[in-house]
Amino acid sequence: MSTGPSPSEESRQAGREQLERWVLDFTDAFNRDDLDAVMGWFHPDAVYETYDGVHCRGLAAIRAAFAPQFRGDFGRIRFLTEDLVVDAPAGKVVLRWRCQHDLSGPGALKPWLYRLMYGRDFGWYGLDVLHWENGRLREKRTYAQAGLPKVRRGPA
Repeated sequence: MSTGPSPSEESRQAGREQLERWVLDFTDAFNRDDLDAVMGWFHPDAVYETYDGVHCRGLAAIRAAFAPQFRGDFGRIRFLTEDLVVDAPAGKVVLRWRCQHDLSGPGALKPWLYRLMYGRDFGWYGLDVLHWENGRLREKRTYAQAGLPKVRRGPA
């Protein structure tokens, strides 16, 4: 008669819990507006694919892609976790989120224009496919709900 999980089930669960913790801590760094902490999660040769299909490789390119967000170009942004799907043996997590914008503070031209179009608060949905390796992000691929799909010419 079994009284609990087998050692392999325990190690698999520990891997799952560790991945969930990393993802939540990574998201928390975004929500604290801490770009240095966000960058600390990335492998030096990581790949980040933005929601609009731009590929960024390496820490400098990834930091540059995040700079407008952390500068406040789109107001105050918070990622609200909706769902996590974890594949612990593969080191992969799919994170579904709502990106909530708060435009109530003073801002530059972009936030002001967004406020005219959407109001003080608005949000949109998306997901990240995160590939983890030894506690660091190897890949972050972002997909978002949009009015029009991102279309690429040529073969896949």
